Amino acid sequence: MSEISMTAEGFVVDAGLVGAAFDVPAAEVPEKLRTGAITSRCETGMDEDAGRWRLTFYSGGKALRLVVDAEGTVLSRSTFPAHAPQAAPGHGG
Repeated sequence: MSEISMTAEGFVVDAGLVGAAFDVPAAEVPEKLRTGAITSRCETGMDEDAGRWRLTFYSGGKALRLVVDAEGTVLSRSTFPAHAPQAAPGHGG
């Protein structure tokens, strides 16, 4: 499997890629996603960014941002200080 693939349900990102950004062993990433210790957001590109997606993972005051195309090719990768966005009132849980 490549690091990122697109399925009917959305993107599948290799746990090693996410774990490396947060100094977390790949084997621990799925559990951290389930418990909310790592959260994510997927944004679809529009206009000049059509055909691209921005995948952002948050954990421990840090973010990993991946911009990918429909084949899952990473077009850009960055990490930066950030906190996960809060759900709007009445959304999320």
